[in-house]
Amino acid sequence: MLMLMCFGISLHAQSDTYDKLLSDFDNSTSVAAANRFFKQLDADEITDSLIVFKEGTSVDSLQGQVWYWASVVLYEMQQYKAAEKYGLKSLPLLREDENKADCLNLLGCIYVRLGDFNQAASYAKQCLDIDMQSGDDDRISSSLNTLAGIYMAAYQPAEAENYILKAIEHAEKANNPARKAVLMGMASEIYHALGNDENALKYAENAYQLEKQMGHEWQMAIRQSQKASALIGLHRYEEAETELNEVISTFKKTNDIHSLAIAYNKMGMSLLCQKREREAVGYYRDAAKIFVEMGDLMNEMHSRRGLYESLWAINPDSAKIELDRFDLLKDSLYTNATAENLARYNAEFENDQLQQEISQRRRQHVRDIILIFAIAIIVCLSAVIAIRVNQKRQQRRTEELTHEIELLKKMLGAENQETETKAEEELSGGDENDSNRQFLMNIIKAVNEGLPTGEFGVEAIASKLNMSEQTFRRRLQSATGETPKAYISAIQMEKASNLLLSNPDLPIIEVACQCGFNDASSFSHTFKRTYGISPSQYREIHASIS
Repeated sequence: MLMLMCFGISLHAQSDTYDKLLSDFDNSTSVAAANRFFKQLDADEITDSLIVFKEGTSVDSLQGQVWYWASVVLYEMQQYKAAEKYGLKSLPLLREDENKADCLNLLGCIYVRLGDFNQAASYAKQCLDIDMQSGDDDRISSSLNTLAGIYMAAYQPAEAENYILKAIEHAEKANNPARKAVLMGMASEIYHALGNDENALKYAENAYQLEKQMGHEWQMAIRQSQKASALIGLHRYEEAETELNEVISTFKKTNDIHSLAIAYNKMGMSLLCQKREREAVGYYRDAAKIFVEMGDLMNEMHSRRGLYESLWAINPDSAKIELDRFDLLKDSLYTNATAENLARYNAEFENDQLQQEISQRRRQHVRDIILIFAIAIIVCLSAVIAIRVNQKRQQRRTEELTHEIELLKKMLGAENQETETKAEEELSGGDENDSNRQFLMNIIKAVNEGLPTGEFGVEAIASKLNMSEQTFRRRLQSATGETPKAYISAIQMEKASNLLLSNPDLPIIEVACQCGFNDASSFSHTFKRTYGISPSQYREIHASIS
């Protein structure tokens, strides 16, 4: 299967040549015109070997192959609408499953670039179905990687993690180092989105070493860009900028405009995190200009958000314009229908995996499979019920925690004894241990003080309380029955609830930032896990009640 974005970016210089070759073929549909097109592909080392058609080859076969490879070339040139046109024309003409799967995978990638995640998931899922039937681990890993990319683009990194880990399993079996490097790079992106930047850095470094062993200079720059994202997440900004400066230089040299713009976005983020807003604006503007010209709505949205955040302290009017553009792009990219369809595709994948495992066991152990299948059904049903019950229980417990934290905050800021006594009674009926109560109030104070600077992790809070991390964990567990991570998250959510209701005009991204989140998607995911609805819905519901 074609591994997209793995051959030379010198194609930008060949745009006119390919336009003429395709025009000649479309006008004549002749074998000679097709062979001239494939001769150019071979010269540019896009195909593994020279493809030659014999006289008498059917027009359908010629069109199917030429249009498919035209779509590949146009995708590489980052002309996504033209790539879509040729991919769609090619698909119904391809007869062999392998060729059809390649085209479906390509269309999935194209629609990600065009911001149509619903279409992207539809084509990628069809590709995965074909590849699963083939049993080819390398092809399966490629299809899973495409789906992981789609879920990432649609702000569902938890689902993307499921696909990428499966993809890496299949790539290990296929023993394809180039594929493994791509997958590890994707894993780095996913773990960065999940907030696990230690893992993100590990995967990016492993991918970089694989690319280095293979001598892939351009791909090494891609991995460096992914390393930079993780370093920004770890607040290692100087290292991130060093990586990004090298990356930007490489992408300018190779004329990879799209990757260059993504690197500009990342540099903007690094500078913004360091309160260097004026420098950040320049990078975000350069990135936005490129994305507008290319029609890349998804990455333009990231540029607009960066511009809004950077301009807020410099020029609020300009910041408001960028915020409006960001909201418009977000609404056009990610609809409820898209979310529902992606969830359905994800559920279908889980079911397909179960069916595949059952089929394999049936072939291996005909007698045992009936018992295994029966047990599997019981276990699966029990697991589904247990998961649902546990989710509800966890949500209720988190809501209880946020309520307790709210009461403790009242005590912390009480201006008179009457207010403090009322809060104490509601919290524990007067039986709460004073020492534990003071301990929890100190945690709440330390976390809220650390949210603006990002210093609210377990280690930072323990240090502020003059405790070892182990002692802090043990005492909090004893006082609340909760882990530090869960308790800190509850403090964040209590603050989020208060900000959403007391500041109805405050943008969600601002609420997220004040609660210690680097992006709105991570914040919304955590908020919904706590309250069962999105921050916007939470605000609307309470506004209608009041």
